[in-house]
Amino acid sequence: MIKEAMLYEKLSGGNVRCHLCGHKCKIAPTKRGICGVRENREGILYSLIYGMVAAENVDPIEKKPLFHVYPGSKSLSVSTVGCNFSCAFCQNSDISQMPRDMGEIRGRKITPDEIVESAVTTGSETIAYTYTEPTVFFEFAYDIGRTAHDRGIKNVFVTNGFMTVEAIDKISPYLDAANVDLKSFSDDFYRKICGGRLSPVLNSIRKMKDLGIWVEVTTLIIPTLNDGDEELRQIAEFILSVGAEVPWHISRFHPTYKMVNLPATPVETIRRAVKIGKESGLRYVYSGNVPGDVGENTYCHNCGNLLISRDGFYVNSINLQESRCPKCNTPLDGIL
Repeated sequence: MIKEAMLYEKLSGGNVRCHLCGHKCKIAPTKRGICGVRENREGILYSLIYGMVAAENVDPIEKKPLFHVYPGSKSLSVSTVGCNFSCAFCQNSDISQMPRDMGEIRGRKITPDEIVESAVTTGSETIAYTYTEPTVFFEFAYDIGRTAHDRGIKNVFVTNGFMTVEAIDKISPYLDAANVDLKSFSDDFYRKICGGRLSPVLNSIRKMKDLGIWVEVTTLIIPTLNDGDEELRQIAEFILSVGAEVPWHISRFHPTYKMVNLPATPVETIRRAVKIGKESGLRYVYSGNVPGDVGENTYCHNCGNLLISRDGFYVNSINLQESRCPKCNTPLDGIL
């Protein structure tokens, strides 16, 4: 299914300029943008993936990971093919890189109304736009989001954050929360490993926070590439500058896709990063992909009382009274 794209301008010679993500591709007639799913046809930019779902599943909201959005609830998770990044460590490369690697657009045809109805019938309190990059299927997510809000369902992005201010402004009335990957604090890392740049990601995190969108941040720690103390401290201090209440999820790398030559991240590295985050003044720092670890529990930032006990993606218990710590009455930050 194709649909005329949002957020683009027509240029001379039949060219167009896409204003959806940080690449701001200039696209010639018959050509596609870097994402591989937006094509210039006779001077009109089209999304090639509208209503074409490549993956759909009901997940725990914790899997996104979003630990401060309706903890323990279900989230209907959807995606199309395509991505505006080319991360060498992508865990969903079979669908995110399909248009680049194979030149194909695949997916099951479905309408926004059908997506929202599926969320209702499965008891999902949110719809998560995830697995690949939701920015590239913006028009589809936007239409789903509007309908979802009418039905009392919230919308969350799991995103690389490489979007424009215009895109965030446009989606903000219908976007309730986002988990943004802050993959590194090095522009060189972004350019060489991901095919992007750092500054638009930082700008997106700030912009979302300013617009009242609940933000959580995830960093995948990759041995030798972004695991130094200085860089981890830079990430933590940046998040702190956005807000001490912004949760930081520190995730353990496992070899995959084009990065099978590196070892899995040592657990000690994850714990060191968590310590840096807490010492920097962040209220909520979580460790991911560490089996048997208690680093995914939520504690009161004021008194240290255990508020939410988790085992992986699943919630064991919630110890809150009207979204507050029952011991010291401090509110837990988030959408609760």
